[in-house]
Amino acid sequence: MTLLALVLAGCRSHPNAAGIAAANDTSAKHYPVRGKVVSTDAARGEVTLDSAAIPGFMEAMTMPYRLADRSILSELHPGDSITATLLVSDKGDFLDQIVITAQAKPDYKPSFFYHPLKPGDDVPDFKLLNQSAKTIHLGEFKGKVLLMTFIYTRCPLADFCPRMSRNFAQLDKMLAADPALYKKTHLLSVSFDPDYDTPKVLRSYGEAYTGKYTKENFAHWDFAAPNKKDLAPLLRFFDVGATPEKDRTITHSLSTIVIGPDGKVYKWYPTNDWTPDQIFNDVKQLLGGNKKA
Repeated sequence: MTLLALVLAGCRSHPNAAGIAAANDTSAKHYPVRGKVVSTDAARGEVTLDSAAIPGFMEAMTMPYRLADRSILSELHPGDSITATLLVSDKGDFLDQIVITAQAKPDYKPSFFYHPLKPGDDVPDFKLLNQSAKTIHLGEFKGKVLLMTFIYTRCPLADFCPRMSRNFAQLDKMLAADPALYKKTHLLSVSFDPDYDTPKVLRSYGEAYTGKYTKENFAHWDFAAPNKKDLAPLLRFFDVGATPEKDRTITHSLSTIVIGPDGKVYKWYPTNDWTPDQIFNDVKQLLGGNKKA
């Protein structure tokens, strides 16, 4: 996995300074981006990406992006797949937090490849330590629909971990309103920051998001983290990029998964543009309820 910083072509004459300003702008909007490198231009310091549609911003498009650091050009090759975050603010539009998920050039082979989640994939029986300091494992939820997302409790970006937790809180309430569905589902928020996100921290975080605080028993929604040994394989399988930064934040991607009662992947949402209604409809379809409208 390689982290890079890209700047949209033509935004500013001093992309490094403007990029830093935009990254520090709390009012900036964040959009997830996925794409493939088409070509690079060393003279202009640009890379052309064939990107998927950016929900709420623009349709799928092939266009050039200017690099904040031209020396990074040697790291990019036609065919490389990337994920990124598009920052949109009055400082300019920038691609930040870029993760190269697969390199195309044979002499630039990464140490590992992320797992491309597909419907029907068997989910490994990963073990985690939850908010009650109890070891749980994914296999114990077979027979139920497991709704799983990734977070870390110190995440400062409202559209990332906090948004995932707000969405899950809404889902929890929607499911609770239907006792039949509630009984056959379980929510799981997994932290990729086990050093800081201890059971005590996860319990406090979870109590705040469920809104029940000290009355929360976590019977329907667990907050848990793997141990250090299991962290890397778990993130690879669920296609989560997570890199600790010097300021104690973590540069990361997103991953939300609907796992069927058979323990297989049913749906995968790799960005932040899914809604609680979408996943609620996934649950109803899996459990033979009402079809999606």
